[in-house]
Amino acid sequence: MECAPLDALVLIVVAGLFAVVSGVNDGGALLATGLKLPVVRPVTGIAVLTVLVAVVPLMTHQVALTFVTRLGSFEGPGGRIAVTIAVVSALAVVWVLSAKGRPTSLTLAVVGGLTGAGLGWELQISAHWVVLVLAFGLAAPFAGGLLAWPIIRMLVTTTTARGLRGWHWAGFLLQTFAYAANDGQKMLAVFMIALGFTGAPLEYTVAVAVLFAFGAMYGLPRAGRTLSREIIVSRPPHGVAAELAAGVAVIGCAAVGMPVSMTQAIAGGLVGAGVAQGGGRVRWYAAVKIVVAWLLTLPASGLLGWGLALLVKGFASVELS
Repeated sequence: MECAPLDALVLIVVAGLFAVVSGVNDGGALLATGLKLPVVRPVTGIAVLTVLVAVVPLMTHQVALTFVTRLGSFEGPGGRIAVTIAVVSALAVVWVLSAKGRPTSLTLAVVGGLTGAGLGWELQISAHWVVLVLAFGLAAPFAGGLLAWPIIRMLVTTTTARGLRGWHWAGFLLQTFAYAANDGQKMLAVFMIALGFTGAPLEYTVAVAVLFAFGAMYGLPRAGRTLSREIIVSRPPHGVAAELAAGVAVIGCAAVGMPVSMTQAIAGGLVGAGVAQGGGRVRWYAAVKIVVAWLLTLPASGLLGWGLALLVKGFASVELS
């Protein structure tokens, strides 16, 4: 039996770590909006998330293919090394921000890391797709905010407390499905590049889901607290409106194969729901901190990926000469 090359083995390990950090960063945000309406217990929520992250890519994995084949060409010599550098760069940036309780966009971080590392390694990067993905990423929180506006009004005027619990379940299931169909597929994409497969075999989607679940259990207290308590003076209807709005926005992007950040869409939904009932509900200083984290994420991961790629490539050239 032939052993996998060293660059593939290293990338497999990095892909596993990336799935865990994705759980830390994204899992808490997905569960945060319902913390004031504890219909979905954290253990139940993580279990549902794990199942959907494993199963939904079996039905559609177009977003994963966008990372693998559309942003750039990572199949040639040095491709796995460049992806390893990109993921390490993204992890470094997001881990620092997550440690400070500032959930940011792993999608932005990975896009920045892939772009920077790809350019540093002199691989072919599609500027068209990079710009297109960034445009959709920028639009996602605004879409979440705009959709939350009518939803919060509908919930407040027509829904009883018991009915709100049902809407919460519907919103939670919608947003977790959306995450598995979109944002969560960046984890599968890294394994695709590492192992060279193009579909979504069940054994790999299950492995990704389990690693994600471990990260989600660790990350809930920090990332969840930031969105549910700091960004808005939140009432239960705000969280439900954000779930529904973010789910619709992210599923819409998944339908055209565009990766966007669920964290951004949820934050946009919370702000939109808060503004709909008076801007005073929104803690703008916290919202600004999160936006600043988003703005720093892509250039920081891109520059770090570019610099590390130049360094590693230069070192490899010296070793071979």
